[in-house]
Amino acid sequence: MNMQSTDAGIRKSRAETRVVVAMSGGVDSSVVAALYAEAGYNVVGITLQLYDDGEARGQTGTCCAGQDIHDARRVASHLGIAHYVLNYEDRFRQDVMDEFADSYLRGETPVPCIMCNQTVKFRDLMSVARDLGADALATGHYARRFVGDLGAELHRAHDKNRDQSYFLFTTTGEQLDFLRFPLGDIGKSEVRHHAERLGLAVAEKPDSQDICFVPKGNYSAIIEKLRPGAAEAGEIVNLDGKILGEHAGIIHFTVGQRRGLGISSSEPLYVIDIDAASRRVTVGPKNQLMRDRVILHPPHFLAADSATLVNEELTVRLRSTHPGTPARLIINENGNFELELSQLEEATASGQAAVFYRGSRLLGGAWIAGMHQSAELKQAAT
Repeated sequence: MNMQSTDAGIRKSRAETRVVVAMSGGVDSSVVAALYAEAGYNVVGITLQLYDDGEARGQTGTCCAGQDIHDARRVASHLGIAHYVLNYEDRFRQDVMDEFADSYLRGETPVPCIMCNQTVKFRDLMSVARDLGADALATGHYARRFVGDLGAELHRAHDKNRDQSYFLFTTTGEQLDFLRFPLGDIGKSEVRHHAERLGLAVAEKPDSQDICFVPKGNYSAIIEKLRPGAAEAGEIVNLDGKILGEHAGIIHFTVGQRRGLGISSSEPLYVIDIDAASRRVTVGPKNQLMRDRVILHPPHFLAADSATLVNEELTVRLRSTHPGTPARLIINENGNFELELSQLEEATASGQAAVFYRGSRLLGGAWIAGMHQSAELKQAAT
């Protein structure tokens, strides 16, 4: 295997090899552009304006709007590379923001960063990069790309605390052939060292912490803005169906939530289930969150040998912060994909992703449709 770094692996001279870099205005993508330029490649930076510039201006912890576009321009000018800003607000709203709102209204908890990578950043930006005659598209994601016997492979970053491979599970083999992730083998401190060494103005810029179009973490306010009046009141009930209180809309809840339930109880209560049709939120003690089966929407397989994954023991991450747990991918009696977990896990909300790994290699993943207890577990509990 050949490790991906700033060697783009293209059989042309570096001066003749065009690398388009997705520049968000943050330190990671800025360092990517700088390292490729330093290595002698023909570098072109592209920044996507994804949401309203006026609302984002002056805010910190965002990307792809306002100050970030200005920062990307400054870095490109400092490096002496071509730089383009493309207005993708309409596409971003349709493919990411609208789906984010609708997902919450379905009682789910979505992962918009995955949707953004799947649509705007990889599908659309990759098309632009090819139109510009690029040989590769490089990003600041912390992930690793190797070339194996069957082609390009996607692996977790060397620094597990920075790893972003989870957000890339919808990447296709064709896209992975074109993509480069030069930061996958280094840590954040080394990235900032490079930024200082190369004189980049963003060397000390804070990392973005929130979803880019929800910079203050107020999800419900964004959903109300996108879907006015869609949040309707409903009941909060216990596991026996007893009404404990009312809520102002299911958009304020996610499975596993404890704080902000708006009810009093002698014991800690957690959100166990959200029924969008009845607008009913069910709460209960923490032990009622434990599950050993994950119901999946049709999986996306990145590995060329994906046919062998069914019934193989894999490592599965159920959230971006989840370290991973052993599981088997099975096809149930209804012909649908499920995961058999080897140990009990706290329920993950529908709309999150289950991502499959063999060692450090990402093999694919699927959107979570729900979680439940196996018949064996239910029987053991009685």
